[in-house]
Amino acid sequence: MKALTILQPWASLIACGAKKIETRSWATKYRGPIAIHAGKIEAKVKNKEIEAAIESALFYRTNSLYLPHGCVIATTNLIDCFEMTDEWIGNLSQDELAFGWFDIGRYAWILGGPVHQINPVPAKGMQGLWNWDESNGT
Repeated sequence: MKALTILQPWASLIACGAKKIETRSWATKYRGPIAIHAGKIEAKVKNKEIEAAIESALFYRTNSLYLPHGCVIATTNLIDCFEMTDEWIGNLSQDELAFGWFDIGRYAWILGGPVHQINPVPAKGMQGLWNWDESNGT
């Protein structure tokens, strides 16, 4: 299965269903099942409003602020990927805007279908899309 390493708290926001769009500086032609790997490093959230939105979404959906690192925590589907436009960005919810880097020239990776949270499976992440063998966790 293809996997994508995402820093916390963004990975857990995807796992709990609060974040439906991952933003990247690069596009992919891949569509299909994707594992969400929580990277070992945590993102620095400097904006108090964004921090409050993150904590609210995580606690509301999971009753926890637990953020695992260095493991696969969920699977879902990558259903589309396209370059962002002003008009498209203007139609996003405030929470979704808080949970990504939305700028012209960047790419929106649209996640859809059911999100399956899994017990954290330790795995070494990588840059880009990488192959995760769910049978042995590598």
